[in-house]
Amino acid sequence: QVQLVESGGGLVQPGGSLRLSCAASGCDFSRDGMGWYREVSREERNLVAEITRDSRTRYYGSAKGRFTNSRDNANNKVYLQMNNRKPEDTAVYYCNKVNPIRQDAWGQGTQVPVSS
Repeated sequence: QVQLVESGGGLVQPGGSLRLSCAASGCDFSRDGMGWYREVSREERNLVAEITRDSRTRYYGSAKGRFTNSRDNANNKVYLQMNNRKPEDTAVYYCNKVNPIRQDAWGQGTQVPVSS
């Protein structure tokens, strides 16, 4: 059974940095593009960053220029470095495969509040 576990969240001051981690077990995700999602409502998560299986990256919205996505295929992990944090970054962040057909069950996410 595939399990996704996000970690690394926590309160930061505006302008601060944080590194989120996602560990996947029960699968070999090296074949899949992985994404980081920001929860905007209970039923909606928006993709903020994605990384292909060969580590090409793409960023969306306010993540451009501030976030950096990376992955460690040998250990089934992906990371999101968040720099120059802004109050609007406050959300719960999740990782999952980018292809919705291949997505696994969502993990618990990691909360990232940014003090205003």
